[in-house]
Amino acid sequence: MDTKNKKVKEATCEIEVTFGVIGGKWKPIILWLLGELDTLRFGQLQHLIPDITHRILTKQLRELEEDKLIERKVYPEVPPKVEYSITPNGKEIIPILEMMCDWAYKNNYFGYELKYNLCEENIKDALMLHNNSDQ
Repeated sequence: MDTKNKKVKEATCEIEVTFGVIGGKWKPIILWLLGELDTLRFGQLQHLIPDITHRILTKQLRELEEDKLIERKVYPEVPPKVEYSITPNGKEIIPILEMMCDWAYKNNYFGYELKYNLCEENIKDALMLHNNSDQ
């Protein structure tokens, strides 16, 4: 893409920039999972986030990749194998996500009922169960 024609993004402050990059319903969860597990394939992410649609997961992954918080590696196989992993830049957000987990817990989740408690669950065990059930 020609950088001359790229629209300059504007923000009021650093907080707006941060929420613009990692905000929303799914990006923090994707980052959390990749922070916990390092590398995941698309199907594994979809299994670990069952409420996300294929289209939205694709869109969120592309945006996180564009912002250099994750990287995508395509293996030259048939069918193609694609893996996503968190970058060093993406890992820097993990302590903030941990603080967000603690804050929600300390405030009794503000009355929300959690479908999944990603902050407490052993994600590696959940993924192992999924991988074993596929075999």
